[in-house]
Amino acid sequence: MFFFGIEHEVAFLNKEGKFADFSYTKFADFNQIIEKLPTYPSDYPQLRVGDAGIKMKRWYIEGFERFADSDEVIDCHVKGIEIRTTIHSDIQSAITELSESFRLLREVAANFDLSPVLVSFNPYNPAFEPQPPLNDYEIKQLEAYPDEQTANIHMVSYGPDLNISVADLSTESVIDIGRKLTYYSPYIVPFSYSSPFYKGGLWDGLSVRTFIRTGKRPAALVFVQKEEQLINSIPSLTKIARIPAEVGRIEFKACDSCDDFLIYASLLALLKGLVLDETLLGRATVPDAGLHQLSAKEGFDNEDIFGNATKVLQAAEVALGDDPDIHYLTALKVLLAKRKTRSHELIEMFHRLSSIEEVIRQTYQVYS
Repeated sequence: MFFFGIEHEVAFLNKEGKFADFSYTKFADFNQIIEKLPTYPSDYPQLRVGDAGIKMKRWYIEGFERFADSDEVIDCHVKGIEIRTTIHSDIQSAITELSESFRLLREVAANFDLSPVLVSFNPYNPAFEPQPPLNDYEIKQLEAYPDEQTANIHMVSYGPDLNISVADLSTESVIDIGRKLTYYSPYIVPFSYSSPFYKGGLWDGLSVRTFIRTGKRPAALVFVQKEEQLINSIPSLTKIARIPAEVGRIEFKACDSCDDFLIYASLLALLKGLVLDETLLGRATVPDAGLHQLSAKEGFDNEDIFGNATKVLQAAEVALGDDPDIHYLTALKVLLAKRKTRSHELIEMFHRLSSIEEVIRQTYQVYS
């Protein structure tokens, strides 16, 4: 029995047509959208609310919380709005819910002159530096959690968490799957590439997000129940579950954002196949940064990346066998055969339009 969920980060252009990041946008600008979106009481306890109370709904503001010299939240630098689905026992239901939540978000955001755009790395700001600078309390908090020290990357990169879990798997088995996905991550992520922009222009590659992020932040994260089940690594492979519904969950975190959610369906089916597969033996506790950087630069044009992506896709297909989810892999086969990614399309559009804003304004067309 498999379970699936998706967390999808959405970036926006504001009414002036500027990219609405922490430079131009306040918490209140996004919060007025969140306030107009519905609450579904039956979502709980499977959705985590968190200490600051920001995560009350299926939509919440993704950002960097600021504290007084205590655990009191006084502000939040914003990055965008995250949509999270509830937990589903089939892939299609997760995609359907995500599509509906996105449609609602887009409708409400339009009332405030904000429009969603596909971005996987901030096209203008290469790093985030909190203003005002961190106080002593905040510095101590960050030092206690190594992964939190990469907030400068987290605040400029956008991507999904593709969540998968299997009923009744042992902790050892779940961690082993997490290590497997971490190992094969450089060959999985090119199917999602969509971040060819950097510092206001074209980057020399297909995924600046992958190039900068992976290695410093996890490719996969496994939620365990007890302290003694944690594996000590930087970046973390394991994390203590914060609510019972998270125990045994594997979050695949290395993909770029997609503006066609059927690609998420395909990637979830691929992950499902890799969970079932017993032929691929590679394992890694931390992501191979160099291999991810090669993948980010060249994608399927690199023969090693292409060959291993083919092997991974075939292994997943064989493992799925007569599972009805196998049909979702077709979209990935097409991408692989063409050796093309969403980044290739965005680069072509940029050559035609000479404007990042004009290019990203034309994303999410499938939902307009």
